[in-house]
Amino acid sequence: MRTLDIKQEIWPLAEKFTISRISLVQSYVLVVEIGEGDFLGRGECEPHESDPQQMIEVESIIEGLRSVIEEGLTREALQTLLPAGPARNAIDCALWDLEAKIEGRRVWEMAEVKSSNTLVTAYTISIDSPQEMAAKAGRNKDRSLLKIKLSGEGNMERITAVRAAAPDVRLIVDANEAWTYAQLLEFSEPMAKLGVELIEQPLPAGADQELEDYFGPVPLCADESCLDRNSLVQVEKRYSFINIKLDKTGGLTEALKLAKEANSQGLKLMVGCMTGTSLAMAPAMIIGAMAEFCDLDGPLLLAKDRQPGLAFNQSMVSFPEKNLWG
Repeated sequence: MRTLDIKQEIWPLAEKFTISRISLVQSYVLVVEIGEGDFLGRGECEPHESDPQQMIEVESIIEGLRSVIEEGLTREALQTLLPAGPARNAIDCALWDLEAKIEGRRVWEMAEVKSSNTLVTAYTISIDSPQEMAAKAGRNKDRSLLKIKLSGEGNMERITAVRAAAPDVRLIVDANEAWTYAQLLEFSEPMAKLGVELIEQPLPAGADQELEDYFGPVPLCADESCLDRNSLVQVEKRYSFINIKLDKTGGLTEALKLAKEANSQGLKLMVGCMTGTSLAMAPAMIIGAMAEFCDLDGPLLLAKDRQPGLAFNQSMVSFPEKNLWG
C-alpha cells in the first residue's frame, strides 16, 4: 500500500523578478510525496506564477486522486486521468522518482536518454531599466548564456545595454507574448546583429498565425504556444524551437514523448522552468540532455534553494544526486 503526502511551500525570490505580464517576489509550489515501503518518490510543481489560490485548487485535484494513487496508480494510467498541467506534473515526477528508487536505477537510464554529468543553463535577467539590466548582465558576464526578458517597449535599449555590459556572452531573449508582428520584424535584424540566437514567444499564444510567414534572421521558440503534443500541428508551421516545461506537459512522461515527436517533425528543443526549486529542475534535466538550449535557473533566482539541491557552478549545473530526485 502506498502513501500520499501533499505539501504547500512558499519560496522567496532573491529579488523582484519581472516579465512582460507580472512581477514576482516569491514562488508558490506544491510537493507531492508518494511512499511505498522504505522508498519515497517526490515531485514538485508550480501551479501559478503568483496566485496562491491556484495552489489550493491544484492540491484539491491531487487530493481527489488519493485513493487511486495509494492503490498503485501507474504513470501510464495517470496520463488518462488528468490533463496536462501542474497537478499531473507533480504526481508524474514523484512516480518516476519512486520507480527509480525501487528499481535501483537512475531515471535517465529508465527513459533511455543519454546523459552527461552537467548541462549549460541560461541565467535570466528580468525586465528593469536598461541601466539596471546592464548592471546585472555585467555581474554575470562570465556565464555562458543569458536569457533576457523583454516587453512591448524599450526592447532595443535594453538589449543594447546588456550586450555592451556583457560583450562575449551568448544571448537569447523572451518576450512572453508581449510583441506585435510588426515589432518582431522591427527587432529581429538589429537583435541578430547584437548576437541574439533565439527569440522566445514573441506573439500571444492563439494569435501567432502571422508567424507562418516569418523568415527572419533569428529563429523563434514557442513557449506558451506549445503545451504538449497536441500543440505541434500549429507550432511546426510557426516556430523552429519549442520550450518544453514540465508544468505545461504535465510531467516527464509527456515531455519525453513531446521531445521525440517534435524532433521527428524537425523542431529543435529548449527546456525551461518556472521559479521552482532544484526538485522541479531535476526531472527537467532529462529533457535538457536532449535540448540545444537549457533554462533551468529557477534555484538561482531564489533567496535559498532546498537542501540537498542541484550543484551549480556558474552556467554549469550537475545532474541530481539520488537523495534529491531520480
